[in-house]
Amino acid sequence: MTRVFLSFFLMSALLPAQSNEQDAKTDPHKMTKEDVDRQMTELSNWGRWGKDDQLGTLNLITPQKRKQAASLVKEGFSVSLAHELLTEKVADNPTPLGHKMTLLRPEQTTGFVMDEYTMYYHGLAYTHMDGLCHGIYNGKMYNGFPVSDATEKGCDHDSIIVAKGGIVTRGILMDIAALKGVEYLEPGTPIYPEDLDAWEKKAGVKVGPGDVIFIHTGRWKRREEKGPSRGYSGLHASCAKWLHDHGVAILGSDDAQDVSPSGVQGVGLPIHQLALVAMGLYIFDNCDLEQLAKEAAKRKRWEFMLTASPMAIAGGTGSPLNPIATF
Repeated sequence: MTRVFLSFFLMSALLPAQSNEQDAKTDPHKMTKEDVDRQMTELSNWGRWGKDDQLGTLNLITPQKRKQAASLVKEGFSVSLAHELLTEKVADNPTPLGHKMTLLRPEQTTGFVMDEYTMYYHGLAYTHMDGLCHGIYNGKMYNGFPVSDATEKGCDHDSIIVAKGGIVTRGILMDIAALKGVEYLEPGTPIYPEDLDAWEKKAGVKVGPGDVIFIHTGRWKRREEKGPSRGYSGLHASCAKWLHDHGVAILGSDDAQDVSPSGVQGVGLPIHQLALVAMGLYIFDNCDLEQLAKEAAKRKRWEFMLTASPMAIAGGTGSPLNPIATF
């Protein structure tokens, strides 16, 4: 009886592993929380540029890379990648921009009018750059700095202030909506590494170290036609290794990067987590890529000089942003 019970126990213990192995064979994109946890080590850039490094993948934007980017300017034609700030409280913008005016008194005819802005820029509405201290995993931020470094006064390490010198590098548009033959991807549509490979082949542009890539899903076009949504298409967690292997310096998109739902039980934003904390890879969220997609398609040019300057906020977890693509 003991042998029978033991045999049954061993067989039962093996079944989940066999099932998971079979799932992996039928769905190579299937990832679990354990897979993401493992990649937090496998894809880590901690210590790569020294134990005190706070620049992360911005280290890949070298002087030579900046000169390469400048050489891409042939026409001097620029496109803003920032979406107009939203002031209406809706599904994807629960904390709209506050704009308060200070006007001249009725009897005044000369003077100055002023205004005050208030905004909660993290989230799904505003074009912004995530600083590395925005992400925390197991009590640590990028390069091992402790979560205790983040206080009500700001972040002692990994804050957006390290990027105040601005960003000048090669930008690449990866128009996944066009790759799929649609104007926009529906919420919940995952983008896989093979989609990124297919776009490289279609566009004839190879992503390399120090590049900024922009993933066009058509989010703003869909929002215009169907209204705001809390769900998005975006990168599947399996794309993290692709980003690491290609040396991407900044990941941009017209949404918040991660497909929603993420497809990884127990991990809501695996791309955010792996990028910010493990790789030190910066993120441009909620860019407006509609005009860029049109201008790039018209020219059949998918690379350009990318410039961006986050606000110089000491201790900040990020900054509103207006990235500029120049052809």
